[in-house]
Amino acid sequence: MTEIYAMTQGHKFWEKALQMAAKCSWRAGAFLSQKMASNDFEEWERVYCAVENGEVVGFCTLTAKDELPEKYDFTPFIGFVFVDERHRGKRLSQLLINNAVSYARDLGYKKIYIMSGEVGLYEKYGFVKIGECETVYGTTEQLFVKSTNDL
Repeated sequence: MTEIYAMTQGHKFWEKALQMAAKCSWRAGAFLSQKMASNDFEEWERVYCAVENGEVVGFCTLTAKDELPEKYDFTPFIGFVFVDERHRGKRLSQLLINNAVSYARDLGYKKIYIMSGEVGLYEKYGFVKIGECETVYGTTEQLFVKSTNDL
C-alpha cells in the first residue's frame, strides 16, 4: 500500500526523502536534497513523498516558484517529480501530483504550474502546455498549467 505524505522539516519521513533525493538517478535530486537539508522552503510550501512499506519511493514539491526568472508571476509550482525506477508504472507520480494540486486548491489557488522538458508526461495528468520559457539556468523548458478544480 502506498501512502502519500505532505511534509515540512521534522516530518518522520523528511530525512529518508532527503537521502533518497540525494542518491536518486536524477541529477536534480541532489539539488532538492540540499534545499531540504537547509530547509529552504516557505512556511506553506511542502515536499511530498510516496512511501511503500516504510521506504520513500517517490517525491515532488509544491513551491511558490520553480526555475522561471522572477519576471514571470506564475505560482504555485509542482516541481522535482521523481519516482524510483523500481516503482514506476504504479501511478505514483499521479498520486503525488494530485495531493499537491489538492493542497494548492485548499490554499486558494485556482491554477497550478509545472515546468518540464518531458513531452507527453504531464498532459496525461490534465496539464496544458502554455508555451516554452527560458529558465534561470539559461535552458528552455515547457510551462504547463492546470486548474486546481480538475482532479
